[in-house]
Amino acid sequence: MPSRDEILKFLGESQDAAGKREIAKHFRLKGAEKIALKALLKDMADEGLIDSDKGRAFHKMGGLPKVTVLKVIEADGRDLIAIPDNWQAEGVPMPRVRLSERGRSALAVGDRVLARTEEAGSGYRAFVMKKLQRANEQLLGVVEKGEGRKLWLKPVDKRIRRMVPISDPGNAEPGQLVLAEQHGQRDRISAKVTEVLGEPFAPRSFSLIAIHKYGIPHDFASDAIEEAERAAKLPLSADHREDLRHIPIVAIDPVDARDHDDAIWATPDDDPANAGGYRAIVAIADVSYYVRPGGAIDRAARKRGNSVYFPDRVVPMLPEILSADMCSLKAGQDRAAMVCHLVMDASGKLRNWRFTRALVRLAANIAYEDAQAAIDGAKPHELTDSVLKPLWACWKLLFMAREAREPLDLDLPERRIVLDEAWRIVSVAVRERLDAHRLVEDFMIAANVAAAKALEAKKAPVVYRVHEPPSREKLVALKDYLATFDISFALGQVVRPATFNGILAKVSDDTVKPLVMEQVLRSQTQAYYGPRNMGHFGLSLASYGHFTSPIRRYADLLLHRALVDAHGLEQPPAPRLDLPPTTGLAEHDAASLDRICELISGFERRAMEAERETVDRYVAAFLATKVGEIHKVRITGVQSFGFFATIEEFGGDGLVPVSTLGAERFWYDEASQTLTGESSGERYAVGQRLELRLAEADPVTGAIKFELPEGGNYMPGPPPRSKGPGNRPGGRPPIKRRGRPANIRHQSR
Repeated sequence: MPSRDEILKFLGESQDAAGKREIAKHFRLKGAEKIALKALLKDMADEGLIDSDKGRAFHKMGGLPKVTVLKVIEADGRDLIAIPDNWQAEGVPMPRVRLSERGRSALAVGDRVLARTEEAGSGYRAFVMKKLQRANEQLLGVVEKGEGRKLWLKPVDKRIRRMVPISDPGNAEPGQLVLAEQHGQRDRISAKVTEVLGEPFAPRSFSLIAIHKYGIPHDFASDAIEEAERAAKLPLSADHREDLRHIPIVAIDPVDARDHDDAIWATPDDDPANAGGYRAIVAIADVSYYVRPGGAIDRAARKRGNSVYFPDRVVPMLPEILSADMCSLKAGQDRAAMVCHLVMDASGKLRNWRFTRALVRLAANIAYEDAQAAIDGAKPHELTDSVLKPLWACWKLLFMAREAREPLDLDLPERRIVLDEAWRIVSVAVRERLDAHRLVEDFMIAANVAAAKALEAKKAPVVYRVHEPPSREKLVALKDYLATFDISFALGQVVRPATFNGILAKVSDDTVKPLVMEQVLRSQTQAYYGPRNMGHFGLSLASYGHFTSPIRRYADLLLHRALVDAHGLEQPPAPRLDLPPTTGLAEHDAASLDRICELISGFERRAMEAERETVDRYVAAFLATKVGEIHKVRITGVQSFGFFATIEEFGGDGLVPVSTLGAERFWYDEASQTLTGESSGERYAVGQRLELRLAEADPVTGAIKFELPEGGNYMPGPPPRSKGPGNRPGGRPPIKRRGRPANIRHQSR
């Protein structure tokens, strides 16, 4: 039988589409070997190594089939760029394919073609075989009633600004959330409803919109649930584990936490050689004991990559019997844990670490606010002296070490949606940042560093959390932005996190500081998972992995499995429970960490977008009852078409279109991010505080619009036509960009 690597190599080198028959023929497999090959290919597909197209030909996951359907999306000079018409590799960036000269002349944006593909450098090129009919695109939206009996589809994506007439509503009624197929072209587009999803304003529907829009798996197959129920019966004993039930370990979490996967404890080190130092324990739920490589739960978890947290629900990575019960560290209950033992010196630097599998029984689950109140003396707690005070004393050492390495210090506010028992919005508030949050964060960072270094010492595979330094292009944009505040920034210097901290220290104006902080954040690269160590720029750490949240992140589960192998922490096989035997890292996973890391990094981005959009919808729903009211806002961004502003009290980002600012001409300066009225000199700039009227708040799309309290010179309704030179209908002159004609699109710096 060929190995997984041999099959992947064959698929990559084959000039033609390769199905099971072609693979069997190439490796000269017969009889029972073909049956075994079928099972192997299914396992490889479940593991995210390969995928198959509609013709049952296989290709590497994240790659393109040899023959596939592409859709033309743009014309780049003389070249046409296409993307796969049906991209199944969730989380993997969709490749952009450059079409060859042959057969290209008759193609336009939106056309579909059958093409033969091949890898070209780091990308793909394709040779057109024939042009196909255009496909019907799916739209997610809400049915709205127009004049007479006409129905319209209002897309939930706020980037789609026009409604689509519905040609076939099926069983859909006005006000319902539906999936629909898009038919026709240009001004003759219509929609056919294919599935009714429910009421968009019903409790918990905003998260449902995001789940459907992003294709987030939210139901577990029966085999995964059945396996989870069997896994929950795994025996817990101290026979093969370190017994730590006598140590008063505590979990400090949000008051509304749905799962508890980490707990901590600390005490002064009694070793005379480490005077002033501390010993600490970071106990993490032993998810790898319950979720075995290749099992049904593992396959389901890998397809999710992480749990997704919405204001009204959690879409867990693991079935609830594990995520909310057996793998959740609850006070007074015996739980399996992967434990990191840390030793810190008096300066907070890690002297030593070791990893064990343990049996723990938490002394308490404490909310952040309660732990902080106990330390501040505002609220008594029975564990204040015995547990919390030693934790805070140890954290002071960790904080000292953190300050010494000078990580990026961006303390941006986080919105918190408060719902009542009926899932209705009570308030939108900024989540308070306490020392208790920083304490837990620094203990987790210490354990994550120790995990990465422990695996490096054993030359074992590591899933790193990588955060690379900013690119030169982003630094140039930051330099231009800072210049508008008379803050200098030299591009030739070696950029470190402390460089950005120094920039923030120069900003004394509290109204400007959050703006500069946001711009510094935008200049950073996006963190990702990878098997090669590129360091973590933001934390100013040379080696960093994610070890502390295996309930909700697949990357952490992989790291736990690697620790099991590297430190000989394997558990005895589970008797009579029909579970995969190993709890360590499967060989094929170790060999394909590149692809797995690419997948889970994509799933993380998907979750972040879905969570952000859902919060936007909740904020818009909260503000929908306040339309017409005047709010204090801060300008957060300026573009040629208007400016964006945020309500300072509880968030909510909205647009002020330039068309509502008055009839005069406005100049847009990109470097300073300002709009300036030509005759009045009225200036709108990033960071400016002003009062605006809330003109619109749409919960379906999450879109918010503001207008000037006096309305500017904006007249609602259809404007009269004007034949004045250079004027648009209604006498509205086009916006001009400083030093450039108004109708020329300019490149950003």
